[in-house]
Amino acid sequence: MKHYIGPANPMHAQFSALASYPARHFAYAFEGGVATLTLNRPERKNPLTFESYAELRDLFRALNSATDVKTVVLTGAGGNFCSGGDVHEIIGPLTKMSMPELLEFTRMTGDLVKTMRLCPQPIIAAIDGICAGAGAMMALAADIRLGTAQAKTAFLFTRVGLAGADMGACALLPRLIGQGRASELLFTGRAMTAQEGLQWGFFNALHEPADLLAKAQALAAELAAGPTFAHGMTKTMLHQEWAMTLDQAIEAEAQAQAICMQTKDFTRAYEAFSSKQKPVFQGD
Repeated sequence: MKHYIGPANPMHAQFSALASYPARHFAYAFEGGVATLTLNRPERKNPLTFESYAELRDLFRALNSATDVKTVVLTGAGGNFCSGGDVHEIIGPLTKMSMPELLEFTRMTGDLVKTMRLCPQPIIAAIDGICAGAGAMMALAADIRLGTAQAKTAFLFTRVGLAGADMGACALLPRLIGQGRASELLFTGRAMTAQEGLQWGFFNALHEPADLLAKAQALAAELAAGPTFAHGMTKTMLHQEWAMTLDQAIEAEAQAQAICMQTKDFTRAYEAFSSKQKPVFQGD
């Protein structure tokens, strides 16, 4: 969770603003507390490169220190989300690397998922068309997924002779759609249809392609207008409680909620309720 650090706070200089982030390997836009990241190599269905992996990892890590970004939308250009690692720019070079070099790469890709899960901002993935490999893992690492009827999500690592255990897939996917369904997708590499994804809980909702980004940004704006410190706490608890017993989780949530009760947003909500007004949250 991230507390708002205002200009008068002596720690303000330690925190970065990402409203005008100069993205190099994808498109970046910022409005009303919502950062929109668009993978924009549409002629290749938006594959990742070594450089875009690293930049995405570094950006999500930097979001830990960005108090101006409240929520994130992750999407792709040209009717597709992401086709995974670029066959010629990543997979080809990987076949010529040594084991230590390969481990550096696989750790880097895993770090992208880690930074997405650990950044305090809710991440909404807007998924149309192809969502495969590392693209499917980025979608899985998001907090909320909106799709279209045309979305095809494939964890196709076995199709290139690799294990389905990639970037945390064997931990994340069973928790979202169930062990049996996850096992089938990870063993076969087949594409999960949009309707399957909706029925199984992978997608929160499906929209028309023309409406998808607007729906994702509207949801992101709604969350950005909410109690963002508390949203960060929710994301932290959702992540940490996987490794807790029920008793530990209840105690952790008791402490988390007591912390949130000390925020000004909690007081604002009470005062707004008392005066029959809508609360205006500020994230502190």
